[in-house]
Amino acid sequence: MTSIPHTLPIAITPELDFDLDAASAFGHSLASGYTQATPFPHIVIDSFLPEDLIAGICSHFPIEPTHNEMLYERGYKGQHKRQINPTQCDPFLRNIFSAFNSAPMLQFLEKLTGIEGLIPDPYFSGGGLHETKTGGFLGVHSDFRLNKKLNIERRLNIIIYLNKDWKEEYGGHLELWDVDMKTCLKKILPVYNRCVIFNTDKDSNHGHPEPLSTPVHLSRKSIALYYYTASTVAVDPAQRNKTHYKPRPKDRLSLKYYMNKLIRKKN
Repeated sequence: MTSIPHTLPIAITPELDFDLDAASAFGHSLASGYTQATPFPHIVIDSFLPEDLIAGICSHFPIEPTHNEMLYERGYKGQHKRQINPTQCDPFLRNIFSAFNSAPMLQFLEKLTGIEGLIPDPYFSGGGLHETKTGGFLGVHSDFRLNKKLNIERRLNIIIYLNKDWKEEYGGHLELWDVDMKTCLKKILPVYNRCVIFNTDKDSNHGHPEPLSTPVHLSRKSIALYYYTASTVAVDPAQRNKTHYKPRPKDRLSLKYYMNKLIRKKN
């Protein structure tokens, strides 16, 4: 798996300095690799955040439960997973997430992906800080494409991993699958300060479907950010506003998978 070492031009200062021109140039420099990637447009960038910034995020990661956080014990749809909205975090993290929604970040992403008019989500619906514990996993899926609250279309995902000293045997690889859900075409280890950016559409099949093999004191932590565009026409209300989970070939042969799905449907 080839990754690119680059760093976002953002620095911890009293004003949280984020250089717009440098961010635009950074995105432009990586654009060709992004658009040509398979199985769908994406990029893997190592050393993505300045060291003092990502160290600060990790040190402020909430250990205790926060208000209104989401817990997932839903089998293939997410197991042993915790989702933390940054609006419920301390001022340091709220400030950082505001920067992720700012004009320099949007310029970086627009130059990288070629998608114009990107819109951040100030409510971080489904996004924020994610944590999965030992034995946890998230089935392969394509994400929801309609933000019903804002009536805008989801276009991009960003995942930034916060896992120091992560070992291959822990698992937790982000898997990218083909359109027909026959083959996993790429596996990405969730190592510290690695960023994955990819287009969100009905065929961007991804997940970390294998249970984590971490020591009990260690969890898989990440930042998840989603970006949208407005539509020139009314958004089709039939457009999927729920995540679509998709079984792998071995799941289709598993009685446990179908029993779990039936039980969850009844609950």
